[in-house]
This record gives sequence, structure tokens and C-alpha cells, in this order.
Amino acid sequence: MGKRWLNSMLSKEELDHGCGLSKSMNSLGRPIGNTRDFDIENQVFEIDNDSSFMSELEKEFSSYLNSSYLNSGSKSDNRYYDHYMYDTVYSLNNHINSCVDSYLRSEISIDRYILSGSDNPIYSYMYSYICSGESVSNGSDFNIRGRSNDLDANQKYRHLWVQCENCYGLNYKKFFRSKLYICEQCGYHLKMNSSDRIELLVDSGTWDPIDEHMISIDPIEFHSEEEPYRDRINLYQGKTGLTEAVQTGIGKLNGIPIAMGVMDFQFMGGSMGSVVGEKITRLIEYAANRSLPVIIVCASGGARMQEGSLSLMQMAKISSASYDYQFNKKLFYVSILTSPTTGGVTASFGMLGDIIIAEPNAHIAFAGKRVIEQTLNKTVPDGSQEAEYLFDKGLFDPIVPRNPLKGVLSELFQVHGFFALHPN
Repeated sequence: MGKRWLNSMLSKEELDHGCGLSKSMNSLGRPIGNTRDFDIENQVFEIDNDSSFMSELEKEFSSYLNSSYLNSGSKSDNRYYDHYMYDTVYSLNNHINSCVDSYLRSEISIDRYILSGSDNPIYSYMYSYICSGESVSNGSDFNIRGRSNDLDANQKYRHLWVQCENCYGLNYKKFFRSKLYICEQCGYHLKMNSSDRIELLVDSGTWDPIDEHMISIDPIEFHSEEEPYRDRINLYQGKTGLTEAVQTGIGKLNGIPIAMGVMDFQFMGGSMGSVVGEKITRLIEYAANRSLPVIIVCASGGARMQEGSLSLMQMAKISSASYDYQFNKKLFYVSILTSPTTGGVTASFGMLGDIIIAEPNAHIAFAGKRVIEQTLNKTVPDGSQEAEYLFDKGLFDPIVPRNPLKGVLSELFQVHGFFALHPN
């Protein structure tokens, strides 16, 4: 009789708690994209941390033990009392743990149809977390097995996800490009390659690259202990499909003819060597001869050390071409600073635009934080090299997210007298 009462009470508590969880999950609305998985995980973890369910069971069980059913005789007269108490508590704990474990697994299984199967890394992660927790674990074998499955699943499926540098949330890689590499969790702008930026800003079918076959020839025959400079160039050419760290060309932006250069951080950190400097200089001269507005998207770690002083002189060469373009030809140059923009690029053409636009949360500096601290022996405050902080100091004009960037540029060009040749 007592056992049936206890099972009935436990089932009622479990059902009520389960309904409460279902309501809370339903109140969240329909999730967008891959955030559904994390909503499930968060709700499950709330059960693990909620002590009200367990405390209610303990209260009911205590009253049950103190009832007349168990205290019909004196404790001292019943030599089986201690043994009975131990067995009862032990059985109850096992029963509670088993029920909670089954409940959690059933709740996870509700949405498993949206996952890729029972070996999904998110499901494995949640299951291993739940089974390895102290409050619901039935033994160390679950913990070991869960962690092992978790590691295997992470290695197997890690190529499907992109982790945010800011909030460490996961973004589904298949849709990340269509989201413009903006984190769905916190809105952080992650790095974007040059080809995707061209696709974002230039009208489809209008991009015409120039000087795309120009490559470095290792002018100072730089050789490091790790690998020769030529080998590094070949390696990055194979990885990125580019010949150098910048793409230059002409195209149309909402029908407006433009000349544009886009640096690519994935190619040797977007470092500026003699070829990068030459391509940008030729782009500016080409635009000056045809009276085109210029856009340069900066993403660079600075001058390329493997080319020595030849890389440093590119700063002066590009600045000279820019001066002629802006002051003599009276044409319009827009500089877009993305993360990171540092070193020689910041000290030259990056800051010479008639309009200087920065992306949100972009890292913009001349020297890095570590270099400054080691050189000057002073602490650099966190965030002092981020776009939002520098905007407050007046370092550049607007901060423009990627989504409206093309429209903003189109309006700027029209204000400065550049219009579409064939408006729709």
C-alpha cells in the first residue's frame, strides 16, 4: 500500500513538472535556425539545477516515514528498523534517479527529429552532461561513455559549425554565408573573405578583375627556418584560390560604375607586400583616368615582413597615388575598415578615405595590444582598439553593419555626383 502511494505521488510530481517544462518551452515561440537545439539544452539544464522537484519529494517521503504506518511500534523494539530505513531510502533514491533520467531523455527525444540522428553531437553532449551530473547519475559508467561519445561526435561534426569568437555560440556553416558571417546568437561580425565581399557589394555579373595574375617573386630571397617564402606563397594560393592578398577590379554597385579593391585576411594575414601595393596603386590610377569612385576594403595585419623595406615603401606609393586621385582629380574615395585593420595599412591608405567606414566590433589599430604593452610597459585597456570605442574618439565616420552597407555606399555616391548609367 505504501509503495503504491509513493509511486502515485512520484508520478504526479513528475507529470506536473513535465507539463511546466513543456509550457515554458512552448512559450519561447518557434526557434529560428539552429537555436532550437540550444533552447532544448537550456531547458534540460534548468531541470538539473531545480531543487524544488527533489525537495518536494523529500518532504513527502519524510511525512510518509513519520506516519503511523511506519511508527506503529517503538523504534527500539523493532530491530529491523535501521535496516528497513536504509533499504527504503536507497530504493527511493534509485527510483527517483531512474525516473528523472527517463524523463530527461524523453524530453530530449521530443525534438530529436530535427537533429541528424542518435549520434548527433548536441544530443550526445546533453545526454553525457545529464548522465554525468551528481544529482541524476546512476554510475560512473554513464559519465565515461558519455564523454567518450561526446568527443567522437565533436570531431565528426565540427566541420558543420562555425564558433563565434565573441559569445562562443555555434552557427550552422551551411547557412552562415547567407547570414553574411554574422553570429545568430550575438550579432558579432566574423571575418569574411574577399570573394564574398565582392559578391555582397558588386552587382551580379558586373565584376571585372584587373591584374589578377600578378604574383610575388620573392624579391629579397627571404628564407626562414620553417619554410621558404615562395613555399608559403604557394601554400596560401592553394588554400584560398587567390594569387595575392588583395583582389582589385571594376564593377557596378546598384548600377553605379566603381573601382574596388578588397583585401583578404586569409591570405597571409592580408599582409601588404610589393604585389599588394602595386595592385592597389594601379587600381587608383585606373579609376583616376576613368573618373570612377574608389572603394578599398581593408583587412590586414600590416606590412609583409618577408619583403623587408620593399613592403614598407608601398605605404608611400599608395598614398602618393591617392593624393593625386583625391586632390588633383577631385574624385571620391571610400575606405572600409574591417577586422583586423592594423600596421602599415592603418598608417597609409586605410585612413586616407574621404569617407572612412568601419564595421561593427572591428579591431583597428597601428600596433597590437601585446606589442604596445611590451614596448611602453603600459597596460592597454580592453576594447580600446575596437571600432565602437574609436568612433567615440572621432577616428572615422559611420559604423555600418554588413546588411545595409551596399545601400549606404549607393547613397554616398549619389550625393557626390555618381549615378547609375542605366537606372532601373
